[in-house]
Amino acid sequence: MKEFAYQRAEDVSGAVALLGADPDARFLGGGTNLVDLMKSGVERPGRLVDVRQLPLGGIESTPEGGLRIGATVTNSDLAAHPEVRRRYPLLTQAVLAGASGQLRNMATVGGNLLQRTRCGYFADVTKPCNKREPGTGCPALEGEHHNHAILGASEHCVATHPSDMGVALTALDAVVTYETADGPGELPLADFYLPVGDTPHRETALPPGALITGVTVPPAPVAARSRYRKVRERASYAFAIGSVAAALDVSDGVVREVRLAFGAVASRPWRARAAERALTGAPAEAENFAAAADAELAAARPLRDNAYKVTLMRNLVVAVLTELAEEAAR
Repeated sequence: MKEFAYQRAEDVSGAVALLGADPDARFLGGGTNLVDLMKSGVERPGRLVDVRQLPLGGIESTPEGGLRIGATVTNSDLAAHPEVRRRYPLLTQAVLAGASGQLRNMATVGGNLLQRTRCGYFADVTKPCNKREPGTGCPALEGEHHNHAILGASEHCVATHPSDMGVALTALDAVVTYETADGPGELPLADFYLPVGDTPHRETALPPGALITGVTVPPAPVAARSRYRKVRERASYAFAIGSVAAALDVSDGVVREVRLAFGAVASRPWRARAAERALTGAPAEAENFAAAADAELAAARPLRDNAYKVTLMRNLVVAVLTELAEEAAR
């Protein structure tokens, strides 16, 4: 491992200043992803700025009826918070599905949103990778890609984003708040992750040196009946091969509002807007759920070994929405 300096930030402005003074520095929260990447040589920071002790560990209600979640809130505390469980059950379920208990105790909300892809070529510094070294190529296109993207990918990168929490927050229209040397700012999660295009190394729209300070989840009555369903290759802790965050409001058998986001199918959490449009105002029936999934997945461009994800995601959408519709009918 490359030698590095360590410094604990005393306040938000000080943390931003420390990173601004050293372009080779990185913020350190729980370290559950960054430290792994340092061990493998993918990340080689010269300085770690520890932000874990900053006053960003609270969860509070907003005047509008949403929740403001601090960036250093641990995944365990987020999942267990009574207001998260009551207002946004899909978010609790996504966090609990995301990692082992030990990792959830360390991992932070801000760090979760910034975790890097789990593509084997990205993690192996002996292999080319456009995300790690722009212009070197994407060996996953013809190599091992059974768990890679089917939506929104490009010839430059077909990796998927690993966050479960990010999928739920995308369905909830969450907004990321941050601090820079020029002051505070915010980004809707829909705009937070950049399309992969020909610049896969540019993953977010955060300004250089920005520190995530929190996430605001707006009020969403539809989320009271919601679910996060994750499919993985083993029952224990593992990254998704496909996941769905869904919320459904049904009245007299007709869909009044629906939220859908997919995970493990693209370089970012994928908001299923086409499926939402197809379902709104339609009878809450399995055939309509399937048709909506087909409308979203029509844009899928699977690779040699991951076409199974199209069928998997279609079935997952139908199963989750059917369960929610049956709950609404009771």
